[in-house]
Amino acid sequence: MEQQSKALARISSVETSAERTAGTSSGEDLAVLAPAAAAALNLLADAVRRGGADHDDIVQALKAAGVHEAFASVFDAASERVMEAAADPYDFDDRMHADNLAGAAGDVRRAFEFL
Repeated sequence: MEQQSKALARISSVETSAERTAGTSSGEDLAVLAPAAAAALNLLADAVRRGGADHDDIVQALKAAGVHEAFASVFDAASERVMEAAADPYDFDDRMHADNLAGAAGDVRRAFEFL
């Protein structure tokens, strides 16, 4: 008799059009990769809704996969880019924008500490 898997989902890879069209500019890459990331998270949310896992199993799976760290690293990278692009590293507006992005990264990490 065949056993049914209790796994929420197994995604081994996600191929994006950015991988198929190498050599595009970074703005075009983001225009393709951001929706792909959102789609992957929506697939995960759908799998959680349909699955029979309890709260602890879901949280542990997310932690083990490093979802929070990957999401936080996007904010960290954006913060770094703001400061790299700033003409004056002491410009208040640029510094505040970069600090807010870095703060968002910290918030994502802290949220998972309490789950």
